[in-house]
Amino acid sequence: MKTNSHWLQPDWPAPSNVHAAMTLRTGGVSQGDYASLNLAAYVGDNPDLVSQNRQIIKTLLNLPSEPAWLNQTHSNRAVKATAMSSPPQADASYTDQPGVVCAVLTADCLPLLVCAANGTEIAAIHAGWRGLLDGVIDNTIAAMQNRDALVWLGPAIGRERFEVGAEVRTAFVTKSADYIAAFKKHSHNKWLADIYQLARLNLAALGISKVYGSNFCTVTDHERFYSYRRDKDTGRMATLIWRD
Repeated sequence: MKTNSHWLQPDWPAPSNVHAAMTLRTGGVSQGDYASLNLAAYVGDNPDLVSQNRQIIKTLLNLPSEPAWLNQTHSNRAVKATAMSSPPQADASYTDQPGVVCAVLTADCLPLLVCAANGTEIAAIHAGWRGLLDGVIDNTIAAMQNRDALVWLGPAIGRERFEVGAEVRTAFVTKSADYIAAFKKHSHNKWLADIYQLARLNLAALGISKVYGSNFCTVTDHERFYSYRRDKDTGRMATLIWRD
């Protein structure tokens, strides 16, 4: 799989049988606020255009099957990726089956891809601060059999743009003092949170040190990424992983 102007290929040493990509906002048919490769059916975009966009990425990435889309609710629920009549309510999926595509949709929240070092298992995680705090990463890793894993952190809101209230920082720091390092005072009762650092600290606590990516900001890179915090009415990118 080659990288072009419509998707990113994760920069991680995944086994050769593991394939992954994150779509950009370009290359689709959606119009206006959702231009152009919006893949979310729940943001107000024309459903027919979303369907066309989903077909575009299937062809573009040569996907082996329809992605196992989720009904994401900022929860900590991880499910086994299977073909379902309607998307399950969950914010992560995993599988050990070849040809199954795990996928999450984001526009500032952190997408994580996980693969076992031996290529037998894969997972995709949608992690906003609520999901991180409530353990969506923990639950996904716990559901996988192989703990020798690699993780890629995809494009999310950058640490200089992610302003949160003091109550968010307090919740994380109460959970673990290690999270103090991920917050910087910004103004009265406001802090800047580093969502990448929060994820890395979470993964380190789980014994996972092979972590890659994390050098993006969806808010400031308007040309490539959708951003809910920047635009409110906007589309979503897909982060996908599958194995042979």
